[in-house]
Amino acid sequence: MENVELGRGAYATTKKCSLRSNPNGSMAVKIIERTEKVDKNVVAALKEEVKVLMQISHPNIIKLFDFFEEPQSFFMVIELMEGGELFDRIVSKSFYSEKEARDLVSILLNALDYLHSQNIVHRDLKPENLLLKSAANDSDIKIADFGFATSIQGRSLSLQCGSPDYVAPEIIKKHKYGVEVDMWSCGVIVYILLGGYPPFHEEEPDVLWGKIEAGSYAFHEEFWSQVSDAAKDLIQNLLVVDPDNRYSASQALRHPWFFEDDKALSMNAFDTGNLRKFNAKRKLKGTVKMVILANRLAKSNQSQEPSPVQKDQ
Repeated sequence: MENVELGRGAYATTKKCSLRSNPNGSMAVKIIERTEKVDKNVVAALKEEVKVLMQISHPNIIKLFDFFEEPQSFFMVIELMEGGELFDRIVSKSFYSEKEARDLVSILLNALDYLHSQNIVHRDLKPENLLLKSAANDSDIKIADFGFATSIQGRSLSLQCGSPDYVAPEIIKKHKYGVEVDMWSCGVIVYILLGGYPPFHEEEPDVLWGKIEAGSYAFHEEFWSQVSDAAKDLIQNLLVVDPDNRYSASQALRHPWFFEDDKALSMNAFDTGNLRKFNAKRKLKGTVKMVILANRLAKSNQSQEPSPVQKDQ
């Protein structure tokens, strides 16, 4: 194992590593120490994450190569992502076009379509979990962090989990839910990509929950005047409160936006200043908001599912 630390959280440390059989092929190893903080629910969630990752294979989903246990630690050997977060890459540019956004959304939807076809729900889609494989490629994007992911049949889940600005209304309402929650989160991400700020954003959690439950958001003219009507229509079909009427990934991929003229969408270029502000703010406040969510929802999580590992922002 190389002594290069890639990240550190409440439960785990991630380091760069290579296999003895292939020393030139670098990977990452996530090390989860067996401490008092790592209780049986954390272990159950970890093993569910491993189970999910072991049964899927898609070019835009992070790959798990191996998992093993030792008396003091768990080890997950995963694909090395050296390009950082997608949103960090975007805000490093001065301008960003609607065509570039559409290309990214197409990649995300194809990965979700595959995931849902395998009866797997991610449950924590957000900008932090969209990573780039390398610093040299803007389109090799992968969905990462499957700590909340689980297998599913229909709408059989009840555990309230996720990240505040991206959580679907049916989770807040304590309804049984299914893969449709990922499509709501996807709608939030598309909105942010094109508008530069989240559709639902309040400092007071109860006000935020109320807006999400009501699906109360707007396309403010000063930020959305250059965005195509087709893009707005797609968002409106994703941010639908009733999951019965919300687009699936396959429906979204057939939306007219994906067949609009490339040149026309390339002309719709946006200053990334607004997105840059959002990106900086989400990093600053992420951990605090996750704690708020955990405290707000924990009371109603009664052991039908093992509690997932709380995520670090």
